[in-house]
Amino acid sequence: MKILLPTSTAGSLPKPSWLAQPETLWSPWKLQGEELIEGKQDALRLCLQDQQQAGIDIVSDGEQTRQHFVTTFIEHLSGVDFEKREIVKIRNRYDASVPTVVGAVSRQKPVFVEDAKFLRQQTKQPIKWALPGPMTMIDTLYDSHYKSREKLAWEFAKILNQEARELEAAGVDIIQFDEPAFNVFFDEVNDWGIAALERAIEGLNCETAVHICYGYGIKANTDWKKTLGSEWRQYEEIFPKLQTSNIDIISLECQNSRVPMDLIELIRGKKVMVGAIDVATNTIETPEEVASTLRKALQFVDADKLYPSTNCGMTPLSRRVARGKLNALSAGAEIVRRELSAK
Repeated sequence: MKILLPTSTAGSLPKPSWLAQPETLWSPWKLQGEELIEGKQDALRLCLQDQQQAGIDIVSDGEQTRQHFVTTFIEHLSGVDFEKREIVKIRNRYDASVPTVVGAVSRQKPVFVEDAKFLRQQTKQPIKWALPGPMTMIDTLYDSHYKSREKLAWEFAKILNQEARELEAAGVDIIQFDEPAFNVFFDEVNDWGIAALERAIEGLNCETAVHICYGYGIKANTDWKKTLGSEWRQYEEIFPKLQTSNIDIISLECQNSRVPMDLIELIRGKKVMVGAIDVATNTIETPEEVASTLRKALQFVDADKLYPSTNCGMTPLSRRVARGKLNALSAGAEIVRRELSAK
């Protein structure tokens, strides 16, 4: 990026009410067949326009064509039975009914590539595309075939690499892997999680990112955060190994969180997407609040490596609130840009 402090979103943006139930995760589609295909494309265009009008520099699809950031990708893979469901604890936090791995997992055809081509046709701006990371994928399933989290993660890493290579060929500038599970399973992250992620980015020439947050602003996550005490030091467990990894950008949750900002020093040299927008509240940040978060981060990351962003996805929020937060993100980044250019 040539612009200083390029802004972006971490993931999802709210869907229009004619496509899916607003402010709801896993909301069923309100359209079917060809109408659904057209509706998704219309929603993607609207979402892009919202980002552009807010002044967002690195735009995305806002995940308008998928119901969920993990399961929609898994739905397109063979070896997973969505009718055979089991109750598992997601990220050691809440119970969910999930599909079962019943055989060897594989990708028969591209999942998001046509959507990425469509987005690429709509804009000349840099585009970012999010994929679920291997560890977060295995944490969203019941495995009755491999019976090994590590083996299944490596299989998913290979599949993700196939998809990522085709997304890059479709014109995607940054491919982001969502790994909220990295904030929970520290031993596994260091033993094989980061290595599996590096397998997923193998051979890519575009920029790569890993998004590690404390989750959507849903009750199970906000309740969990209340148990974490006055300082959230989870990042400290995995940053040293991430700092030496091949991942280009590390995306973090910083706004209204209790993450000590100096932990960013542990990934010095990496580009950092600093979450400066809280997605767990309907309160819209002021540009100055965003700027304050960015100034704190600049003590530990060089200005040319700081990417202002949101903490996480904004699907559970209303479109009005999300637009307000995008405007605040852009305006806050501009305040700090002006300050930096005046020095």
